[in-house]
Amino acid sequence: MKIDRSIFRAYDIRGIVGSGLTEETIYALGRAIGSMVIEHGEKQIVMGRDGRLSGPILSQALSDGLLASGCDVLDIGLVPTPLLYYATYMMESHSGVMLTGSHNPAEYNGLKIMIGGKTLAENDIQALYERILNNDFTEGQGEKSDLEMTERYISRVTRDIPLARPLKIVVDCGNGAGGFVAPELFRRMGCEVHELFCEIDGNFPNHHPDPSQTENLQELIRLVRETKADIGLAFDGDADRLGVVTHSGEVIWPDRQLMVFAKEILSRRPGAKIIYDVKCTSHLANVISAAGGVPIMWKTGHSLVKAKLAETQAVLAGEMSGHIFFKDRWYGFDDAIYSGARMLEILAKTAGNSDDLFKDIPNSVNTPELKIYVEEHEKFSLMNQLIQSANFSTAEVVTIDGLRVNFQDGWGLVRLSNTTPCLVLRFEAESEKILKKIQDVFRDFLLAAKADLVLPF
Repeated sequence: MKIDRSIFRAYDIRGIVGSGLTEETIYALGRAIGSMVIEHGEKQIVMGRDGRLSGPILSQALSDGLLASGCDVLDIGLVPTPLLYYATYMMESHSGVMLTGSHNPAEYNGLKIMIGGKTLAENDIQALYERILNNDFTEGQGEKSDLEMTERYISRVTRDIPLARPLKIVVDCGNGAGGFVAPELFRRMGCEVHELFCEIDGNFPNHHPDPSQTENLQELIRLVRETKADIGLAFDGDADRLGVVTHSGEVIWPDRQLMVFAKEILSRRPGAKIIYDVKCTSHLANVISAAGGVPIMWKTGHSLVKAKLAETQAVLAGEMSGHIFFKDRWYGFDDAIYSGARMLEILAKTAGNSDDLFKDIPNSVNTPELKIYVEEHEKFSLMNQLIQSANFSTAEVVTIDGLRVNFQDGWGLVRLSNTTPCLVLRFEAESEKILKKIQDVFRDFLLAAKADLVLPF
């Protein structure tokens, strides 16, 4: 069969429904994934989907493919991605596949895959492509059954996280799958919950389901101020990315969230390792070290971070995109709902409001993630070209993931997105003047590589 190779990303499958991602493609992927499960010595796989409009049809194709490989399917239905991960830890089999477009626009969908407790990435993702090309499938007829997981998850989290005092919160689920779980969980933790866009709607009619972009947090900021809430929490389309807004309406980006989590954990577990991705602030390493921890910078990508977490035995990891991974009292997968609950736990133990909680957390002049849109087929060669031509005098060049250039008083980053057709940039500096200077250096550098790039700064 013909299959679009571009949907096989660095750490998941992702494409536009009806073009790169079709029922036929998803069926073939189901057969390939099921075959890998069988060859891994397992027989069972958990399956879930988010609230996208293409979910019901594609999940049927996925289920049919899995069953045709001889795998038994436990279908947990429409859930946030963290519940799929949670289910793989609760079941005898530690394999799972989540049909989700995550934070991407409504026309996207994709797969996040775990086999034997390991999230597939890079070569393992490419192995699925090769298996389909070679028609290398196991044959059989598995059995399908439904499994309820939401109540189990809510009960588990509420047992784990008691709040020292009741809180008033606003929850923005962005019309994503988190709306099924997050408001109910937080109410059962004792919170007064004001819901914002918690109805599941795959059209995402109110705003794009991505809390890493400031424009998607404006209604949350407004309602937090209007209700005088203690804090606002925002989730992406499948609730594995967390956004935080304080009592006064300040956006707390995930690298600063990670500092709060790190300080709390290190107060109990000195010497522990904490991982953060290349997009995070330079203050993070200093805060972790000062609190007695070991900071580790790593690549962006949920499956790559999870692999590093397992390799290093770190207790916490986080990405600037909003993925937070707790191995302390939890299982080490990215779970924005659980991370939000842990933030509420810390806040409830403080006497002040959320602005007080973050006032001593260092900050710089910085940008959110900025995007340069390019053709999918050219972004890899362009990124390679940028790395090869990098020459920044005395600045430190880091190529763990893309190109991060550390100057004496700030830094700039450009890396390719593995989920959308764009390059992602971020900048940080000690002042607006220095930030502009670093951006000017990057502007000249980027336009020298490709003169027609449309830059967002």
